[in-house]
Amino acid sequence: MRSTAGLGLVVLFTVGCAERTKDAPVPVDSASPASAAAPVARGSTISGTVLEQIPVSPYVYLRVETANGALWTAVMEAPFTVGAPVTIYNALPMEQFESTTLKRTFDRLYFGSLEPVASAAHGASAPTAATPLAVDARIGTVEPASGDNARTISALWLQMDKLVGTAVSVRGVVVKYNAGVMGKNWIHLQDGSGDPSIGTHDITVTSLDAATIGDTVTVTGVLRTKVDVGAGYTYPLLLEDARVAARR
Repeated sequence: MRSTAGLGLVVLFTVGCAERTKDAPVPVDSASPASAAAPVARGSTISGTVLEQIPVSPYVYLRVETANGALWTAVMEAPFTVGAPVTIYNALPMEQFESTTLKRTFDRLYFGSLEPVASAAHGASAPTAATPLAVDARIGTVEPASGDNARTISALWLQMDKLVGTAVSVRGVVVKYNAGVMGKNWIHLQDGSGDPSIGTHDITVTSLDAATIGDTVTVTGVLRTKVDVGAGYTYPLLLEDARVAARR
């Protein structure tokens, strides 16, 4: 979820690892090498020209011609034009990545973000270098939840050390939603508070309850910090196992 990366790179990574099968996969040029370029170090930036694109919602595969050769990448869905320049940040290499949707195995695929990560500021812990900032949906100010355990999103960031491990409620607009990733639904909420430049305007929520982008909801869950979801990716702040209510 400012056009910085949306749900976090980790959601792209986990969704990619649990692809949903499509009835009509996009044809791929099987003669094209999966990765003709020399390996790129983890966390590096990849720059080049788009040679081919394969949309597989909610993300897109891009074959990119770099100074060192062509390679395959995957980023969150966005409009691209073959022949246009592209820069991909925080590259995460995956060897022998199998796409069940395309019925194809990539020798090497780089998951990444279309935006760089801002540094921490204002005394709040921003997302780590492996977790890009969420897009600012500019939804305006949302009336906060009520009750002793209710907080705005910016307050959760500022008070997270004190609130870690406790149940809290927050009300906001669903700006991004990924269902069935690692057995949970992943929800991004924004309520108009916080600073988009450091990521304190957005919170990621995991839940078994469904949600719809654009709904205003109240969620109640346990606040966790430094949640490691694997592959070197850590959420500095996460509201886990939340209940979703007050949909509209």
